[in-house]
Amino acid sequence: MEPESTVTTCYRHPKVESYVRCTRCERFICPDCMREAAVGHQCVECVKEGARSVRQARTVVGGRVPAAPVLTCVLIGMNVLAYLGELARPEIVQRFSMLGARLVGPDGGYYVYDSGLPAGYDAQGVVAGEWERLLTGAFLHLPPTEGAFGIAHIVMNMFALWQIGRAAEVLLGRVRYLALYLLSALGGSVLELLIADPATESVGASGAIFGLGAAYYVLARRMGGDLGQVNRFMGMLLLWMLVSAGLTSWQGHLGGLLTGGALTLAYAYAPRNRYRALVQAGACVALLALLALCAWGRFVELTSVTA
Repeated sequence: MEPESTVTTCYRHPKVESYVRCTRCERFICPDCMREAAVGHQCVECVKEGARSVRQARTVVGGRVPAAPVLTCVLIGMNVLAYLGELARPEIVQRFSMLGARLVGPDGGYYVYDSGLPAGYDAQGVVAGEWERLLTGAFLHLPPTEGAFGIAHIVMNMFALWQIGRAAEVLLGRVRYLALYLLSALGGSVLELLIADPATESVGASGAIFGLGAAYYVLARRMGGDLGQVNRFMGMLLLWMLVSAGLTSWQGHLGGLLTGGALTLAYAYAPRNRYRALVQAGACVALLALLALCAWGRFVELTSVTA
C-alpha cells in the first residue's frame, strides 16, 4: 500500500504546492497570494477584511482625507481646456461669459438693456434665460487679445488655484471641496448680477479661488493655526482683490469670498455627531437656495417693463 501524499496546496490555487499558512485564517497560501503583515503573511481575503475594519482618516470637517489633490488637478485641467477652446473659437467667451443683460441690435452692435425689448433687438445674458452663464463664466478667462493681462489672467488664477486648492482639498475632503468651489463661483456671479453693470461681461475663476481662500482662513483659525500667518494670508488675499479691481470684477471676488467663508463656517462648526454631514449638506442647499432667490429677484427686476 502506497503512503498517503503529504503535499499541501494553496487554497486559492489548488495546483500550486504551498507550505506557508496565513497567520490569520491558517489556510495554505502560495507566493502569489501572500501579503506582508506585521507578523508573517496573510492571504488576500484576510487583508481585504482587515482593511474594511480599519477606521479611515477624516478631515477636520468630517470628510475623507484624499491621498492626492486629484480634484484640484481636474479643475485646473477644465479651466485650461476651456481656455484652449476660447483660442480655437473666440465666440465661446461672448456666449458663456457672465453677463446680466444687454441688447444686440440689428447691426450686430451691443446696447444697454433698459427694461424692454425694442423691435429688431435681441436680449442676451441672464435676462434672456441664459442661467448657465452664472457658472460657465467661472471657467473662462480673458483672451490673449486683451493684451499682457489676457495671458496673465489664467496663469495667475491657475497658480493660485494650485497653491490654495491643494491645501483646501486636504482640509475639506473632495465632496465638500467641490461643493465649496462651485457655490463660491456661483456666489461671485450672483453678486455681480446684483450690483455690477448688467451689460458688462466678466470671466475668471477668481470668485471660486477667493472662496477657497476664505475657507483656508476659517479652517486655519478653527484648527488653532498660527494666527499671525493666517492673518497675513487673508491680508494678501484682500490686497489682491483691491489691486485686481481695475482689471477684473471685484464684485465676483467679493461674492466668492463671502460665499466660501459662510459655507466653511457651517462646515467647521457643525456639531460633531452623526448628523454633522446632514447639517453640512443642509447648509449647502440653503446657500444654493439663497443665491437662486437673489438671482431670480434681480431677473424679475431686469425684465419688468417700466410704466
